Amino acid sequence: MPNREIDVTQYNRKAWDHVADQGDDLYHAMTSAQIERAKAGDWRIRVTPTKAVPQDWILPAKGKTVLCLAAGGGQQAPILAALGAKVTVADLSAKQLQRDAEIAGREGLAIKTIVADMASMPELEDASFDLVINPCSVIFCPDVKPVWREVHRVLKPGGRFVTGFINPIYYLFDAAKMDRGKLKARHKIPYSDLQLDAEERERLIGPDRPLEFGHTLTDLIAGQLNCGFQITGFFEDRWGDDDRLSELINVFAATCAVKV
Repeated sequence: MPNREIDVTQYNRKAWDHVADQGDDLYHAMTSAQIERAKAGDWRIRVTPTKAVPQDWILPAKGKTVLCLAAGGGQQAPILAALGAKVTVADLSAKQLQRDAEIAGREGLAIKTIVADMASMPELEDASFDLVINPCSVIFCPDVKPVWREVHRVLKPGGRFVTGFINPIYYLFDAAKMDRGKLKARHKIPYSDLQLDAEERERLIGPDRPLEFGHTLTDLIAGQLNCGFQITGFFEDRWGDDDRLSELINVFAATCAVKV
């Protein structure tokens, strides 16, 4: 299929529906035991693979309006709802959102779900959330700047924005060789899976994985500042399994920002 014919939103929606169909083989939803521990004050939320978000980036949560952005799948939202937040989950995939709805029903949690593209959410009112939490997902957007603008729009003044993202250096290297433990610089940054020809894209990605995009640090960090955020927290992270590049450098980062 020629690149120009690919609708990224529809392609990635189908891919995430497929991920949801795989259940917890790929992404593990919160269990009843984890939710009960969260109600008792023992909880962790991640927006990158292994490190927990500092709790002071989240708390206080009780009574706060929280948007879990591109966060369907039953991971962050149930914990936040267990902490007493009024939670909305927005995601491209209705099947991913179904997992949050199932957990909410099972555990008696108040979680609202909406199908939405994180770069354009007219369903959500201006200045309606105290906190937006966005697990590492802007890699699935061709352009990250509209996402930052939408987050700024829906946050209340003084509201916080917690997001995770991949260091663009990860996309510098040939993916097939990196899977074999070899690092060969190949791609320009910003990166797009659509740069690959159809045959290579099919071999590396296939129809059941979402398309990815590697953004510049300027867009990832200065892009937030340019929207009117003040970054107040930062940490780095790595893949939790065997990954050659992660052995040499942190390949994930997370920021906490405040709407000023």
